[in-house]
Amino acid sequence: MAAVLIVAAVLIILVIIFELFTRSSRNGALNLPPGSYGWPVLGETAEFLRAGLDGKPEKFVRERMEKYNSQVFKTWIMGEPMAVLCGAAGNKFLFSNENKLVTVWWPSSVRKLLGPCLATSGGEEGRQMRRMVSYFVSPDAFTRLYIKTMDMVSQQHIKTHWQGKEEVKVFPTIKQYTFELACRLFMSLEDGEQIGKLAILFNIFLKGIISIPINLPGARFYRAKKATYAIKNELHKLVRERRGALEQKTALPCQDLLSHLLVTPDENARFMAEPVIVNNILMLLFAGHDTSSVAITMLLKSLAERPDVYEKVLREQREIATEGAGEFLQWEDIQKMKYSWSVVCEAMRLSPPVIGAFREALTDISYAGYHIPKGWKLYWSSSNTHRDPSLFKSYTEFDPSRFEESSSGPAPYSYVPFGGGPRMCLGKEFARLEILIFLHNLIKRYRWKLVNPREKIAYDPMPTPVEGLPILLQPHI
Repeated sequence: MAAVLIVAAVLIILVIIFELFTRSSRNGALNLPPGSYGWPVLGETAEFLRAGLDGKPEKFVRERMEKYNSQVFKTWIMGEPMAVLCGAAGNKFLFSNENKLVTVWWPSSVRKLLGPCLATSGGEEGRQMRRMVSYFVSPDAFTRLYIKTMDMVSQQHIKTHWQGKEEVKVFPTIKQYTFELACRLFMSLEDGEQIGKLAILFNIFLKGIISIPINLPGARFYRAKKATYAIKNELHKLVRERRGALEQKTALPCQDLLSHLLVTPDENARFMAEPVIVNNILMLLFAGHDTSSVAITMLLKSLAERPDVYEKVLREQREIATEGAGEFLQWEDIQKMKYSWSVVCEAMRLSPPVIGAFREALTDISYAGYHIPKGWKLYWSSSNTHRDPSLFKSYTEFDPSRFEESSSGPAPYSYVPFGGGPRMCLGKEFARLEILIFLHNLIKRYRWKLVNPREKIAYDPMPTPVEGLPILLQPHI
């Protein structure tokens, strides 16, 4: 045992010496941004993750901006040398140079779990995938496929999980709604037991998506990897069943996203490989489920905290309900929800579902007078940008008027909950529909109060109420 410990200690020391040597030899002569690499090997990853768990993800960036008096700084997180580009100027530089100077990059935990898909693929491969998926988030698909199903599922969910309840835990309940909706819209999956089984696995997967990739029993990544394997096995079965149904003409080519990916070739007449279809379905379940769950949860929290805003939203939604002629909402109804969407936007400004994202330098980059070497990773932070006092007056206050038509609106590249540039989130309009339709059906039935107004919100990696955001429901008389 003693010999093993000695060997382990020697190996750790050698790794640290090698790390220090490679850092200094690689970057010693370059005019790099100011900053610190932190601890050998680990860098500043712990501080980066801890800021989110403490409920202040912008703190990691803000403290270093102030310390180095700079809008760009270097660090070492997720096992990589990294330049953090701050503010609207940093966002503009990264978004406008996509596939020119920079390309998409995610930590190894994301790449290993998702595999090649729309989120992790750059260049021509990424563009091809984006084109294939884009039709399914087009206005034609919204009016033809989504609105009625979203409205129907929303009403049924509220009837099953909210009606007759005095108290509801918002976050886990909303996650049930968004996951069921994503399964139905993307794969026509309606079996409640099968959806529930996938949802359990999916929550384990989510806990490890942004994590240190330690593949040992008990570690988050290890559990997430096992859950991902099980999810992909289930998705492979669904893909094969659908392929057979399409061949036998018992399923329609335009039925859902799964059919669309199976029957639609790219510009070179090549069909997407089955493992890549599975990866993209997994990625879209993640993107179309968890981010929307967070946005709805933080929206309901904000409405509970601001009764005056709640009343304005209720008035707008009641007018739409009164004017509507049919059983379900129509595209025209969604367009009338202008104030409600301003409220959603402000909720996402203060609590963006995605707090930031990564890029990789395709070449040596000159930025703000500093050198960023080829291969370095870059990070932009929505949480920091959204709380920049130079961009948002009284930035801590909840003020939907920032997004109303009568205002000039946020400055370019300052409001980025969906990213920007060529890689702006394809699901932006999908999320708008999902959130507004649920809000319409809930607010016309209930008022609510927070059980614990001081409940902590941890970012793990998305804003998550640590108690699930329990609320007290009061039906309208």
